[in-house]
Amino acid sequence: MNQRIRRPLVIAMAIAPWALMALPAHAQEVLKIGVNGVMSGEAASWGLVNKYCAETTADIYNAKGGVDIGGKKYKLQIVALDDKNDPKVSVTNAEKLTSEGIKYIIGPNIDTTALAVKPIMERAKAMNFPYAFAKELYKAPANASVLGMVASYQVGPIMYDYLKTKKGVKSIAFLARNESDAKNQQVEGVEAARKLGLKVVADSDSYEPGTKDFMPVMTKVIKTKPDAIVLSGVAPADAPLLNKAARDLGFKGAISTETAQDSKILAQVAGAKANGFMSVGGASTPEIQSDAMKEFAAAYKKRVGEWNDEAGTKVYALELILAVLKKNPAALNDVEVFKKEMATFSMINPFVKGGATKLEFTGSADFGRRSQVGVPLVVNEFQDKDFKTLFVGTIKN
Repeated sequence: MNQRIRRPLVIAMAIAPWALMALPAHAQEVLKIGVNGVMSGEAASWGLVNKYCAETTADIYNAKGGVDIGGKKYKLQIVALDDKNDPKVSVTNAEKLTSEGIKYIIGPNIDTTALAVKPIMERAKAMNFPYAFAKELYKAPANASVLGMVASYQVGPIMYDYLKTKKGVKSIAFLARNESDAKNQQVEGVEAARKLGLKVVADSDSYEPGTKDFMPVMTKVIKTKPDAIVLSGVAPADAPLLNKAARDLGFKGAISTETAQDSKILAQVAGAKANGFMSVGGASTPEIQSDAMKEFAAAYKKRVGEWNDEAGTKVYALELILAVLKKNPAALNDVEVFKKEMATFSMINPFVKGGATKLEFTGSADFGRRSQVGVPLVVNEFQDKDFKTLFVGTIKN
């Protein structure tokens, strides 16, 4: 053999064993979870909290070597995409995520974007966990979506009854952003209020997306002389401006919404003028937090820099997804297995202290089947830069 050929071959043979020793025996399996939601604009807080919660959960599991599913450790990888609150972008994101083989996606955050991706999920044989309230996402024949939190039509009647019995409210006005999901929530809220015997003095007033001066529309609403104003489907960036406008106009009554809010934005923009503002709260309040929830909150603050009360609701989706996968590893690649498990799945809620609260799929009363994450129903009131818990309940199943 030619020496010029033999020498490199000998060197290569000598190096090869050392090179192989430097490589790991096998690469760790990776489980990708998608997040598709609004991460910019007036509603950015909703999608960003989804993203941060998923990433925080991944941080906790990955720091411990990954999540154990079927005796195998998986590293969690979160693939998060901003849909800019645009149905077309949300569809593109869903197609991208499912094309990567991702079976479980958290989001989107509003009705229009969630409904837009519904056929993508069904066609790709994937599942998503929206924070949108349109019932057609969760009722048969739809079968690819699971509601990740409490819906407006579930919490609304409870809030209105509280206003009626505890605050003496007799008349109520509804104001919504002029887009389909907020207007739908307005219609549902009006219906619920009337069933409770409240006098609805304004049932269809709205404002355009991008509005910054809310004085004109709020003046019109206040002229109807309501005891309370409901801001249907209000985005976190709009809520403080609406509260401020109402108080600047001299309104003294209650103001509420059935959507989750950001206390930091309320404090920065409206300050004390947002005091008393009622909203859906995080489902793991300080009063009921377990050690696991405290660990999550600390990890969330480490990643994000600060806590957001809404994270107490959005911590649940990924944890429940992983719990079902642990119970039946076949669901890793087959969402039909996951759907079958949903009907009977139940576990101790890891984020509520005491070990007596169950975490399961719920929603039968509203959707005819268990297609909702059964998070605790929490109502908050903003007071002096932060939220205070008014009460904690459960969703009827």
